[in-house]
Amino acid sequence: MNLLSLNKRRFLSHMSSGLTGVALARLLGMDMQAAPTIGPAKSRPNPKLHFPPKAKQVLQIFCPGAASHMDLWDHKPMLEKFDGTPMPGGETEVTFQGKNGNLMRSPWPFVPAGKTGKQITSMLPHMAAHVDDIAFIHSMTSRTNTHGPGCIAMNSCFTREGYPSAGAWVNYALGSLNENLPTYVAIQDLRGEPPNGKANWSNGFLPAQYQAVAMSAQQPLRNLERPQGVSAAEDAAAREYLQFLNGSYAEGHAGNDELKARMEAYTLAAHMQMAAPEVSDLSGEPAHIHKLYGTDDPNKLKATYARNCLLTRRFLEKGVRYVSLYCASRASNVDGLLNWDAHKTLKTDYERHCPIFDQPTAALLSDLKQRGMLDDVLVLWCTEFGRMPTHQAGTTGRDHNPDAFTTWMMGAGVKGGVSHGATDDFGRRSVHDVTTVYDFYATVLHLLGLDHEKLTYYHNGVNRRLTDVHGHPIQAILA
Repeated sequence: MNLLSLNKRRFLSHMSSGLTGVALARLLGMDMQAAPTIGPAKSRPNPKLHFPPKAKQVLQIFCPGAASHMDLWDHKPMLEKFDGTPMPGGETEVTFQGKNGNLMRSPWPFVPAGKTGKQITSMLPHMAAHVDDIAFIHSMTSRTNTHGPGCIAMNSCFTREGYPSAGAWVNYALGSLNENLPTYVAIQDLRGEPPNGKANWSNGFLPAQYQAVAMSAQQPLRNLERPQGVSAAEDAAAREYLQFLNGSYAEGHAGNDELKARMEAYTLAAHMQMAAPEVSDLSGEPAHIHKLYGTDDPNKLKATYARNCLLTRRFLEKGVRYVSLYCASRASNVDGLLNWDAHKTLKTDYERHCPIFDQPTAALLSDLKQRGMLDDVLVLWCTEFGRMPTHQAGTTGRDHNPDAFTTWMMGAGVKGGVSHGATDDFGRRSVHDVTTVYDFYATVLHLLGLDHEKLTYYHNGVNRRLTDVHGHPIQAILA
């Protein structure tokens, strides 16, 4: 171009189109930045681990609604002794839904289980068989007493939406173990999504491909069927033409490895159309496995959750990196009907929820163990916060308690048969080896071979990380 002919109008015109190209290149670069970690395993570089991993996959079992620690896992003899009396120092305490009454013992006895004699509720007889393999964390705390932010925090370490879930971080860091299925799957309960819904398995500010694919035994992967009005021949022709266009473009950009990886990601999506229906088909499982899980139980909610547990094992068996399995859903107008949020009638509510959870979950753990899969799979059990040791005024239920609750881990790299941390005599507050969600996920990443302080993603001028600026691995539960 003749510089003498470059008047002001033409200069501004060329500048705007040039800047548009720069912006487009930047967006494409961001979109493809992590593409090598999502293509087929055979065609991408190995993920950069910070040290040798103990675990390769993660199973997260989540019970939304704030499952009560002192009614399930955290035995409190003093709560039984002083049942019906005011809580010392808490006579006038007001919590999430108002004033609290007197101390209330668990409606069911605790019983010793396993060789360690760990005391857990008699309402979970099947889970009792696994206590010697579980590392209980009895001193968890939360930064919120509200279900939506609490669930998000237990999944992402942040109480606000917009941050990547732990599963998305693991997906981003480690990529896929299989060529035909998603790296990260969220399996929803029949009763619906958990509080704050899809934010629990969101990619946040990470590229969109790192969010979970949501599916379940009752809701197979969507958009697999050919649209009505499109014949098989037309569909095949469209795919062939798309492959031709992609191939032609790749030939003209031979040095663009990121582009190739991106194309392989779309190929993975096509593979999923064939693999997902196969792995979702439970009919080929032997009768004794269905009986073990309880998939034909007359209780529809239990049977459906059992099928989700069986589907979870099949996903892990096929190499899905991270599976989030939900038992219960959002809060409802009738407290405790859809989830573990037992404000009014704890006994009735938990006599509904415990049988749904107990047998299928224990069967999943037994199945993983007998197949040798716990050598590679790290199992997490989570809820968003705990409950009060008192009854809520005017009810026989318990209010929210962010100051004390229980989570646990099991499987690859975890020391079984231990209890870490402790609450006070009544379960009101965590007082010994107090832990946070940052510590929890620092431990998870450590077991996967990742330093939680080094796994970062640059966003809005900051190197963000799953654990924010907090957290330390819980060494006492590591094998």
